[in-house]
Amino acid sequence: MTENTSDSTLERTETKFQTDPKQQRQQTTGANTKPGVRSDLGTIILHWTLTIAVFASLVTGLRLSSDAEGAWFSPLFEPILPQGEIWTWHFLSALFVLGLIFSYTAYMSLARLMRRISAQKASVITQHANRKMKISAINVISYWMLFVSIIVLTVTGILLYIGKGGLWVDVHYISALFVFGYTFVHVVLHYMYGGLQELLRLFRPTGLRQVPGMATYPLAKSLALGAIIMAGVYALDIGTRDQVIVASGDSLPTLDGELTDDIWRQARVTTVTTNQGVDLDDTGESDVEVRAVQIGDKIAFAFRWEDNTRSLKRHPLQKTEEGWRMLNNRGNLSDETEFYEDKFSVAFGKSDAYGGGGSTHMGPKPLADQPETFHKRGLHYMTDGSLMDVWQWKASRGGMLGRVDDMYFGPPKDANEAQRAGTKRYSAGYAADEGKSFYVYNYKKKPGSDYTGTVDVRRLPADFKAINAKMGEINLSIDVSDTAGSQWWMFDNESIPYSEEVDAEIPVGTVIPGVLITGSYEGSRADLVSGAKWNDGWWTLEVVRDIDTGHKQDLAMEDGLFMYVSVFDHNQTRHTRHSRPIKLVMN
Repeated sequence: MTENTSDSTLERTETKFQTDPKQQRQQTTGANTKPGVRSDLGTIILHWTLTIAVFASLVTGLRLSSDAEGAWFSPLFEPILPQGEIWTWHFLSALFVLGLIFSYTAYMSLARLMRRISAQKASVITQHANRKMKISAINVISYWMLFVSIIVLTVTGILLYIGKGGLWVDVHYISALFVFGYTFVHVVLHYMYGGLQELLRLFRPTGLRQVPGMATYPLAKSLALGAIIMAGVYALDIGTRDQVIVASGDSLPTLDGELTDDIWRQARVTTVTTNQGVDLDDTGESDVEVRAVQIGDKIAFAFRWEDNTRSLKRHPLQKTEEGWRMLNNRGNLSDETEFYEDKFSVAFGKSDAYGGGGSTHMGPKPLADQPETFHKRGLHYMTDGSLMDVWQWKASRGGMLGRVDDMYFGPPKDANEAQRAGTKRYSAGYAADEGKSFYVYNYKKKPGSDYTGTVDVRRLPADFKAINAKMGEINLSIDVSDTAGSQWWMFDNESIPYSEEVDAEIPVGTVIPGVLITGSYEGSRADLVSGAKWNDGWWTLEVVRDIDTGHKQDLAMEDGLFMYVSVFDHNQTRHTRHSRPIKLVMN
């Protein structure tokens, strides 16, 4: 902000308003209309530093908001939005904004410059005054609106950072849009007040005018205060992070998705609020409870999270008059949000960097020399040569059969020919551990169809009525829980290779699973065994693994690892998240 009026206090007494109009205009406008008008160095430094911090916070925030389901405004700026590891820049710029707010306020007070935003100036708008004084009054009012918006933006940003979501996401977004729009209003008002010279004053430093009561070294003191505020907030954040304290136990739990074993009573519960996912009763939020126990050379985790529906329908197949269709709403973009299974992910890493340990890179093409993503949302990979150990439970792809998929985030791989041609999804540093899983998909996309037409089916039920019975009540609404004990997958012994003869016996409208279970888990990918159960709006998952598997794509469970958990409510990639890492504390 700059001082866009003269240095007078503009006290409007009766005597002043009775002065000669020509003399009054000279008194109130002369200082700012002559060429070479300047601003004090402290104002210039703080103004531009705050401007840069706010701008960085806004453009990174627009990138993050463009990822939201149904976003329309922020994607308009797609060509100019930054890409890559955006979370760090967003949080750090917000931290600087917080510190600079205190610095700017302190500077104005210490340097006796509060008259710049005096409410007395704002009251001119209701008085008989000249045009420039009214513009000045409008500017003061806009300043206070900006102050309120930045304060709201800061407070809601803190709330989001500590795990709040819902309404606060909307308030944060609206506040950001106001600040974004204010930037242009601010420039226009200053130009209307004093023309180009008024704008150039922020590039022409001068000494601070000495006035009675001014503190010594006001700029240095105000910057020191801002630095102390930033350091204190950062230290408070580090010192108050959630911890999962690993208890000790004598025997492994029964992996049944029930927390009735004695060892779970010994474990402390850590609850983390995750947000900004999709669905979850339209809140996008889910509380996640975490427990951990070490039993000899093994470690057991229990995760419990909110999800109002039990969803197993991962891309089921339905027969139509034209043939078999894979049910989906955005299957071609790898961004399914309807016909998908519930999932849960926990990632372990040695870094507490923002953006999930530095693994999250936003934008349609965060790697300039690699293909664009199908869903244009971003990629997971590490840039420091490290890896994150990712455990992903997938309800219909082994999750209800005692398996959690062992995966990892590592350095980005070079795309293959199919990925560069756009016929296969490029996933950068996200990959499965060495070995194999036991699930495959029961469909093959026809060239050029993008799952909008019919698909080729790999296997048909040997007895479709028996399979339908195992699937329970077949309700294709995404808001209805699948029947307890239902099976939305087929085993080898329940299915046969596709043939037109068998297909002809299956009536139009029949729904069959889109997942096949065949073979077994092997290698490093088979490190995790589990048990899961959904009951009364909550999933419970128990997982057991060796403390140290010895595999290169796994991390040994040790003191000081950081954890990040995510809930997927029948969607492919739009999971919940939390910004602050959870620290693992071993005995």
